[in-house]
Amino acid sequence: QVQLVESGGGLVQPGGSLRLSCAASDSIFGRNTMGWYLQAPGKERRLVAGIDSGGSTVYTDSAKGRFTISRDSAKNMVYLQMNSLKPEDTAVYYCNLAPIPLTSWGQGTQVTVSS
Repeated sequence: QVQLVESGGGLVQPGGSLRLSCAASDSIFGRNTMGWYLQAPGKERRLVAGIDSGGSTVYTDSAKGRFTISRDSAKNMVYLQMNSLKPEDTAVYYCNLAPIPLTSWGQGTQVTVSS
C-alpha cells in the first residue's frame, strides 16, 4: 500500500527553523530517490530537494544553503531541516519520489513563515 505521511510544519517567524518528517511505506522508500516538494498558495507544486539511496542530495537555488534533506533507510523516513526561513517559504510541503512523483500524495504539512 502506498503511504506518505508528512509532519512537523507550523508557524515560525522569519529567520526561524523547522524540521519536517516524512514516513514512507516500504513499497515507496526502497532504493528510490525521495524528494520534498512545496506548493505555495495559487502555485503549482514543485520539487525543492531530493536525496538518492546513496545519500547524494540536490537542491533548488532557493533551498541551497538553508535546507538540508536527509533519510533514515532503517526507518523509511525522510527529513527536511529548514533554517533561515523566509515568508516566501510559506507553503504546504509534501514528500514523494523524485524527480517523478507518484500520482498519490500525502496530506502534506503546512509551513507558515510570518511575524
